[in-house]
Amino acid sequence: MTTTTNRKTKYSNSLPKERLPSWIKPTIGKVSQLEKVQNLVKKNGLHTICEEGRCPNRGECYASGTATFLLGGSICTRSCAFCQVDKGSPNRYLDNLEATRVANAVIQLGLKYVVITSVARDDLNDHGASLFSRTIQEIRKLNSEIGIEVLTPDFWSRSHSLKVSIQKQKERLEEVLNSKPACFNHNLETVERLQKEVRRGATFERSLGLLKLAREMAPEIPTKSGLMLGLGEEREEIIKTLQDLRSVDCQRLTLGQYLRPSLAHIPVKHYWHPNDFEEFALIAKELGFEKVNSGPLVRSSYHAKD
Repeated sequence: MTTTTNRKTKYSNSLPKERLPSWIKPTIGKVSQLEKVQNLVKKNGLHTICEEGRCPNRGECYASGTATFLLGGSICTRSCAFCQVDKGSPNRYLDNLEATRVANAVIQLGLKYVVITSVARDDLNDHGASLFSRTIQEIRKLNSEIGIEVLTPDFWSRSHSLKVSIQKQKERLEEVLNSKPACFNHNLETVERLQKEVRRGATFERSLGLLKLAREMAPEIPTKSGLMLGLGEEREEIIKTLQDLRSVDCQRLTLGQYLRPSLAHIPVKHYWHPNDFEEFALIAKELGFEKVNSGPLVRSSYHAKD
């Protein structure tokens, strides 16, 4: 099993340590609550995107009874320029007890709402779709009242013809939707112009298509997507992206400020002011989004249970 954690990128020496604007103040939360979750996750050999992605809100979310578990291990087969998660090849390795351990951790932590996401697993035949369905099943065996939201990769097969890739994506999506999650989330991450640099291996069109397909296949399950701002997008491009999401009937939206995890990641081009996030939230609601969470420190799972 190999990783590229220490791999240098073209961004490595592009900026010195960056100073954050005054309005970006991550909340640490209670140390006891942080330690409780971190110790349980470590003890059970699990991963959370809260920790792997160094989320600035993890203390607040843990205290409110929400956490986001990362399925499929900690190594991603994609190499997105913004992401803190390790990149490399898992070599088809799967932990067959992961779903059970996640379910047990959810119960031990007394969580009321769980978001489950995964690294991209392009090395697996189903691209990790069964990771979601098995984990949902195991959680519901223990407590059927817990809300479970899924945040999935695009399930796209690049090695097949277009027709086969579309069919494979549909089959994988169907497996997840048949598990009846409380919400189906798939992030666009950024505007169309910046997709190639920011989301390596993914495309704007395929992600929109996945959200559209989810609405068609399971109209009773709300769909959700999110954008990171500050990667060089223009105001008009943000609004156009919101319109594109509404064109596929995406109902929920998160907007947050991109914060560079390290000097090896793509630089921040602009820090949007809280007033801008308020403006984008108003525009989104006018466009018809049912639920909008917009602010500098908002992330995909932030206040998800609300």
